Amino acid sequence: MSEIFEIVMVLSFGVSWPFSVVRSYRSKSTKGKSPVFLCCIIFGYIAGIVSKLLNGPYMASFSQKWYVLIFYVINLLMVSADLCIYFANRRRERIGDPPAEQTALDCAD
Repeated sequence: MSEIFEIVMVLSFGVSWPFSVVRSYRSKSTKGKSPVFLCCIIFGYIAGIVSKLLNGPYMASFSQKWYVLIFYVINLLMVSADLCIYFANRRRERIGDPPAEQTALDCAD
């Protein structure tokens, strides 16, 4: 039963990350993002993965419960992608490339 709640927790977080990644990519802005927060989330997912890998009973039944670990890995990849987009957007802001909203408005004129 605890595994079901764990999966629900990881899925709940997992549903939000794709929206965050797409928003970061489309906006081309770092506004509302915190790299420290993203790094803390990444650290948490890594700790969760290591916890699973070091858990003897879990690893003994890994062939039946691999899906739990997969959710952690998928979420880790999504948050890592969001962090990479953050740094790409920050670089873009530093060199003066306008965010997506400004570019769209400039093209309409």
